[in-house]
Amino acid sequence: MSLSATARAVNYPLKAPFRISRGVKTAAEVVVVEVRVDGHVGRGESVPYGRYDETVAGVLAQLQPALEMLEREGDESTALALLYPGAARNTLDCALWDLRAKQTRISVAEAISLPLPPALVTAVTVSLDTPEAMAAAALAVADAPLIKIKLGAEDPAARLRAVAAAAPRSRFIVDPNEGWSFEILHGLRSLLADLPIALVEQPLPAAADQALEGYDPPYVICADESVHVGGDLAALRGRYQAVNLKLDKTGGLSEAVLMLEQARALGFQLMTGCMVASSLAIAPALHLAGGCQFADLDGPWWLSTDHPGGLRVAGGVITPPQPGFWGDGTEAEGLWL
Repeated sequence: MSLSATARAVNYPLKAPFRISRGVKTAAEVVVVEVRVDGHVGRGESVPYGRYDETVAGVLAQLQPALEMLEREGDESTALALLYPGAARNTLDCALWDLRAKQTRISVAEAISLPLPPALVTAVTVSLDTPEAMAAAALAVADAPLIKIKLGAEDPAARLRAVAAAAPRSRFIVDPNEGWSFEILHGLRSLLADLPIALVEQPLPAAADQALEGYDPPYVICADESVHVGGDLAALRGRYQAVNLKLDKTGGLSEAVLMLEQARALGFQLMTGCMVASSLAIAPALHLAGGCQFADLDGPWWLSTDHPGGLRVAGGVITPPQPGFWGDGTEAEGLWL
């Protein structure tokens, strides 16, 4: 067996600035791993996230000993064990899932017993801006059944009303990205109750979410930054009613599949989320989405150029990539940038 494993940085310019309460980005900076064995190629992509003190250079440095171990010994589990849950482990884990599917001709969907949905509703994001700019952005996607509204602490009510007026037939995920205090959240209780809110996602800083203990709002509060792996779930009961599964937090599809079942058993609603990234990062997450009540997988929709064989998002509905792109057990050329 001839095995080689490489990691590289890739930069995808965005079609518009993406603003949240923590800052703004104009490009998706990702790390791609490729593992090659006897003519088969497995690919994975992750997004190093500054919120968790990750950088592209840091993730590449973390991956180096794991890839060297993999090349030297061919032991996947040992290589993955060198990495903690996060972006580095995610990109390697997803590359290995893709590789195994191609080697065995058994799709990832079949291997994890989660059918790949032929199409499903995904949230499309209106990023943080002035109320007028957010209303214009919402009007442009007003046919989407589910819109995510990025908010901060500055006059969130005006921005909520502006988006709701521009997209009167949509439901909303409200996402302050840890940018609110409990006082802001509670002060918006009546407005949020009057709007078609699907979820309020991570309103408070993860370190301050004890304020949610016993809070009984007329909407569902979803944990994002407060939950990474399955071991985090039990402590969230009584604070959150839903959790967001993101591969870049779980450290890959392997942990995410286990976590999905654990979260179900604990009674949480589920959302599959993503960072802004290409279809290569989102394709593995799509396998989780069929088992969740909500999907927020519009990352590729923000790119100026995505892979030609990638996912498609139109009218708030996402469809899978072309055969051979990722995880279906077949090989195809020309599907990646």
